[in-house]
Amino acid sequence: MSCSFSSICGGCSFRDLALMEYRQQKIKQVQNVLQLITRRNFSFSNPIFIADGARRRAAFTFARRKGNLVLGFNAAKSAEIVDIDSCLLLTPKLNSVLPIVRNMLKQICDVEIVSGNRKNRKITRVDKGDVWVTEAENGIDVVLEFNAEPNLDMRQIIFEVMSAQDTVIRVSHRKDFGSPVETLIEKIKPYISIAGRNVYIPAGTFLQPSKAGEQALIGLVLKYLDGVCGNIADLFCGVGTFSYAISQLAGCHVTAVDSSAELLSGFKDSLNRQMIANVEIQNRNLFKYPLVDKELAGFTAIVFDPPRAGAKEQVRAIVDLPAVSKPQKIVAVSCNPETFVRDAEILNCGGYELVEVTMVDQFIYSPHCELVAMFNKI
Repeated sequence: MSCSFSSICGGCSFRDLALMEYRQQKIKQVQNVLQLITRRNFSFSNPIFIADGARRRAAFTFARRKGNLVLGFNAAKSAEIVDIDSCLLLTPKLNSVLPIVRNMLKQICDVEIVSGNRKNRKITRVDKGDVWVTEAENGIDVVLEFNAEPNLDMRQIIFEVMSAQDTVIRVSHRKDFGSPVETLIEKIKPYISIAGRNVYIPAGTFLQPSKAGEQALIGLVLKYLDGVCGNIADLFCGVGTFSYAISQLAGCHVTAVDSSAELLSGFKDSLNRQMIANVEIQNRNLFKYPLVDKELAGFTAIVFDPPRAGAKEQVRAIVDLPAVSKPQKIVAVSCNPETFVRDAEILNCGGYELVEVTMVDQFIYSPHCELVAMFNKI
C-alpha cells in the first residue's frame, strides 16, 4: 500500500516496492546473512509476514515550531520531523488517538514553566520530546517523555483532555528513556493477552510490535519445543511472553530470567494473581552474569530472546557444559540476523546442530526482521 510519506519518512525504506517484490527482497536479504553460517544443512522454513495496520506500539517525536506542534517520525537519516496524521503501519485504534495526543501536547507546550526567584525569574516551555503509544487489550497507554517536571497546569490539561474521551486509559511521564515513570492518570490498568492470560503491563514496557507477530513467535517456540518436558529456561524473558505459553505444556517447569526488576515485579504479580505455580523468576543481567555450570544443569531445553546484541556470553556458557549436562534443545529468538549468525556458529561448534530457521517479518517495509531457530544437541 502506498504512503505519501514513503520518500521522506525513515520508517518504511522499502515501501516503494510492490509487496511481492519487497517480500522476495527481504527473504533474500536474510538468506544472504544466513549463508555466513558454516554448516548450512538446516531448513529455512516458510517465512511469516505480518500485514500493514497491525503495529500496536510506536514512538513519535514532537517539537514546538513557531507556536505550532509538529508530531511524527524522523525523516530518513535526519533529525527533522515528518509531521503525520496517521501511519499505515499502526492499528486503527492507535491512529484514532493521534489527534487527541496532538491536541494534548500542543496545550502542554503552550504552558509557561516558571523557575528562579523574583530577581532571576525565568520562563521556559516544553519545546520537544517523545511520546510512546501502546494499544493494550482494554485501551491505549501513553507515555510522555520530555525533560521537565509536569507542573500543575500540565497535569490539569492531561486530566481534562483524557477525562473527555474513553480510548486512552493511562498517561504517564518520564524525563528521558530509562528514567522513572510517573503515572499521571490511570482509569484502569492496561493489559495484554498472552497465551490466554491477561497480563498487566508497566508504562513504557517493551512488547512485541504487533499482536500477530507475538502470536507467530509464540507458535514457533511451542512448535520447536514439541515433545519437550521437564525444566525449561526462558532467558531474557521480559514480560514473560514465552513463559506463559511454555508453562501450559504438560510436565514443564519454567525458569524465567531477565535484568529488568520492574518488568519482573509485574510478571511476578501476574503469576501470583493467576496462580501459575510452575514459573520461577530470577533477576539477573545475563550479559554480565550468564547462567553457568550447575545453574544450567537440569534444563531439558533453553529458550532465549535477547536484545539486538545477541546472547554471546550465555551461548558460550551453554557450550562449555559437559556433554552430559547440555540441554537437549535450544530455541533462539533473534531480532538481529547478524548476531544470530554469530551465536549460531558458537552453538554449531559446541555440540549443537541448527535444524530449522523461520523468519518473522514484524517490521514490514523496513530492513529489520526476526528469526526463530531450533538447535538440537548432537
